[in-house]
Amino acid sequence: MVHRLTWFEPQRGEDQLREFFITALIDVGASLILQSRDGTYVCITSLPPRWKLTPGVTPSDTTVFGKEIGERLVEMKAGLKNPGDRAELEIEAADDTFFEFRCRMAEMDNHDLHLITVVIDRTEDRRRERLLRALLREVSHRSKNLLAIIQSIASQTARYAGSLDTFLGKFRGRLHALSQSQDLITDSSWRGAYFRDLLKQQVERYIQENGDLVHVSGDDVLLTPNASLHIGLALHELVVNAVSHGDFLQRRRPIEVSCRRQELPEGPVVKIIWEEPFSGIDESRDAKASRFGSTVLERVVPSSVNGQAKHDLKNGLVRYELTFPLETFD
Repeated sequence: MVHRLTWFEPQRGEDQLREFFITALIDVGASLILQSRDGTYVCITSLPPRWKLTPGVTPSDTTVFGKEIGERLVEMKAGLKNPGDRAELEIEAADDTFFEFRCRMAEMDNHDLHLITVVIDRTEDRRRERLLRALLREVSHRSKNLLAIIQSIASQTARYAGSLDTFLGKFRGRLHALSQSQDLITDSSWRGAYFRDLLKQQVERYIQENGDLVHVSGDDVLLTPNASLHIGLALHELVVNAVSHGDFLQRRRPIEVSCRRQELPEGPVVKIIWEEPFSGIDESRDAKASRFGSTVLERVVPSSVNGQAKHDLKNGLVRYELTFPLETFD
């Protein structure tokens, strides 16, 4: 049996209640259709705007919803015989819109059977679902890339670590640098990270009290997520090497860092230059080609951003220059 209202004020007229329910149906994007057992339309409320009632034409599934949808509704409803029988149908209409038809057979107070159909606009729900699926695919793709980078870092760190303690110390530092860059990427809704933010992270972690000794100039370029991860890793290596093997702190001579966008015939590029004053020849710096830090700076990072790098120690300077094409954002 169809239940009546749970409660309502007796003094409320039918017109007020009818207005209330129709307004509520419109707000939730739902339409109600009541049909007799043989399919004859009894009433329709808040029909979606895309479907119109033709003046002078008796409403039916076909005349209201068109031949294709109407025939599917008639077929679905033909299978409802007894009170409580239910069926659902989702329709993808034109203009990438979606509607759900929920139909059930109900017994009224006079024991007559009627078909009650609820039409719900599911367009926004389906769009959100598609967006969510796309985001999940993107997260999966980026997670795989991140895991590949971590695997590479672990492998290369182990190759040049002389002991387990050395491996753990270097690997943790590089992993932390990667996670910091990832935080910036996530905060930007996956757009990427700005160069100065990447540099600031490493300076604040390793030489916070002497941050004034790192001078930065040029353009604060927004880098893609992939470039952000690898440039962040390169800056980590440069800062750690400067603190561990350099003498700029003792001599109070600043490191000059620049990042500039340049327009070339083949497209925009980014050029990053690191110039660190260094006096004398230290064995650890002179043998840089055998260290993972050098591998990151000279091979891993340039390859990952489709660029080229130069890493030299001469004339009292540790100089690193990285040039790579700039991927623009829409």
